[in-house]
Amino acid sequence: AVGYTLDEIPNDITRKTPASFEPTIDYVVVKIPKWAFEKFPAADPVLTTQMKSVGEVMAIGRTFNEAFLKGLRSLEQGRGFKPDPHDDESLRRALRVPTAQRAYQIAEALRRGIPVTEIHEATHVDLWFLAQMKELTVASQEIERAGLDGLTPGRLREVKRKGFSDAQLARFLRCEESEIRGRRLREGIRPVYLRVDTCAAEFESFTPYLYSSYEDSNEAEPTDRRKIVILGSGPNRIGQGIEFDYCCCHASFALREDDFETIMVNCNPETVSTDYDTSDRLYFEPLTFEDVMNVVEEERPTGVIVQFGGQTPLNLALPLFRAGVPIIGTSPESIDLAEDRKRFGRLLVELGIPQPENGTATTADEALEVARRISYPVLVRPSYVLGGRAMVVAYGDRDLEGYIRKAVEASPDRPVLIDRFLEDAVEVDVDALADGADCVIAGIQEHIEEAGIHSGDSSCVLPAHSLSEPVLEQIRSHTRRLAGALNVVGLMNIQYAVKDGLVYVLEVNPRASRTVPFVSKATGVPIAKIAARIMTGRKLAEFGLPAELSVHRHFIKTPVFPFSKFPRVDPVLGPEMRSTGEVMGIGDTFGMAFNRAQMGAGITLPKSGTVFISVNERGKEVILPIAVRLAGLGFRLVATRGTAEVLRAGNIAVTDIFKVNEGRPNVVDAIKSREIHLVINTPLGRESFYDEKSIRRAAMRYGIPCITTITGASAAASAMESMRDDGLEVRTLQEYHQLAARSPFPLKARS
Repeated sequence: AVGYTLDEIPNDITRKTPASFEPTIDYVVVKIPKWAFEKFPAADPVLTTQMKSVGEVMAIGRTFNEAFLKGLRSLEQGRGFKPDPHDDESLRRALRVPTAQRAYQIAEALRRGIPVTEIHEATHVDLWFLAQMKELTVASQEIERAGLDGLTPGRLREVKRKGFSDAQLARFLRCEESEIRGRRLREGIRPVYLRVDTCAAEFESFTPYLYSSYEDSNEAEPTDRRKIVILGSGPNRIGQGIEFDYCCCHASFALREDDFETIMVNCNPETVSTDYDTSDRLYFEPLTFEDVMNVVEEERPTGVIVQFGGQTPLNLALPLFRAGVPIIGTSPESIDLAEDRKRFGRLLVELGIPQPENGTATTADEALEVARRISYPVLVRPSYVLGGRAMVVAYGDRDLEGYIRKAVEASPDRPVLIDRFLEDAVEVDVDALADGADCVIAGIQEHIEEAGIHSGDSSCVLPAHSLSEPVLEQIRSHTRRLAGALNVVGLMNIQYAVKDGLVYVLEVNPRASRTVPFVSKATGVPIAKIAARIMTGRKLAEFGLPAELSVHRHFIKTPVFPFSKFPRVDPVLGPEMRSTGEVMGIGDTFGMAFNRAQMGAGITLPKSGTVFISVNERGKEVILPIAVRLAGLGFRLVATRGTAEVLRAGNIAVTDIFKVNEGRPNVVDAIKSREIHLVINTPLGRESFYDEKSIRRAAMRYGIPCITTITGASAAASAMESMRDDGLEVRTLQEYHQLAARSPFPLKARS
């Protein structure tokens, strides 16, 4: 930006700048990617010219070291690199291959005394950066050697100036973070806040944003207005993305309109919440307890909102509350009640609301005992995580023993949740607004994929298009009773499973969900804005909403996947979320809306050609009507031997084709030759989940639509029928809602 090489920049580029170095640099900005590898363990972790990150963080400091350490802790990931302490040679080899762990590998190499020049030759990282990282490594080793007694006030201020967090220092010194924090506050060592001038000093800036540092002068200048702090969602990652930023922005817009001073805390440079004019004040800081508490102590807000940023601020709710921070909206105790599976299970029993049989475990032995008691298959997941991280369906002891380790690593301080997996169930997502007394159901969304597919990876339709009125009444009743029992103030999301006419509660999240933007756009009601106003004390009755919001078309949300970036990964869907985005389709019919959603997701369903079908045993019972519809559209059907026999028994013309291990030419050969135009391949259980990956990978590689669920195949058939029967009408979203306002027949359930 200023036209100088790294060699010309001194270590501390703000306080020791030579007179010859012009212009003076006031701060350093660091951007670090957030990788997707934790969701794709089978993917090639080597960084190449193809992008593999799903988000990023930005950190600002007075020095590179300060900004760099802020950026690393903004990523919200532990040090995943765990080298063999006795094997320097493997570490040297690892340094030569660029991966997401490179920063930690370099730090470990420096800690072991590998020369900076050797690291430079292996990594080609500029010597200036390596020198800065060595300075941090030396400082951390000195802290460890000196111990807690050697952490004098002067030394503590020095290491805080370098960017070390209280949690890092506690780890070095083998003590609690609270002990470091207490000592720091007793010595009066607090950060100040400096401004990034959004007008480049040309004229007065009314919308600056701030970052922390351990300097002498403070530029924060907090006001005495009523103010609300909104905690953002941090870096985009699978499971927590822009949908939460949407909620944070709408909260800020609404509260500014209500004459609150709005203060945003976030570290993601890609989002609207970190635009300098979205809120009255923006703190570009990591979303950790220490950094958020520093902002709260500086600003002294009327309230802090943790509901809109996803799991990241939700995990801070209890620590902040215990530190005396005024959390507004649903109380942290209610949030913890919904997250604590044992307590929440007891609540459901008291309310008489069905739930799948379940249990909790902290060890493999406990998990096996629970699974055998409730019987396989079971759904295994860590508590207090988002996006289904480390969530799996286990079909036997061997699966469970392998999976339990991942779940414990994902949430080491919390028990692992084990639920009886409801096969052949329909999943439903419900978003609701509540004010502690009244509850408005914003949207009942039916998943198109069956139970077992993560809600973020399943397409869903609003209104629910196949649920009966008695089932919908159960859902409405459960939702309102849960909102009252949890004393929800703001937004709430509930996931249900419907099996044999009975509605089971899977989980309740007293916060914004990833479907809030979708529901808001479908209904035309800004539910995040209303929720923010409810949190400040207003009542639902003020907004004139009906008991349940309605829609006047079919709205379908469909996920977008990054599988093309990870060719080694099997694209089959499961309980752990893998999508990185979503699209919305609108139509007068379900098929029209689904087709538009597929088009938006970059999937082109064929109008003619050949469909390959290979389904599991359960799928063979229900594939016939779908095959009849495809044949009626003029498609040629090919199938593996077992599926072909079922189709022929139903008087459907079909051609046999070899599986991969049965001979040549097989189905993969046909995909490569562009002879197949649509793949329907449904796995089931441990055996099938690991079989036939080559079919799905080949389809992905050659751009052939690949459907891995029967319900998804049925929806695709509806979309292809719509392509034949319906025209392609184009309207703006505003026009849809204008038409809806004139319609006397809103859609609420089955159409």
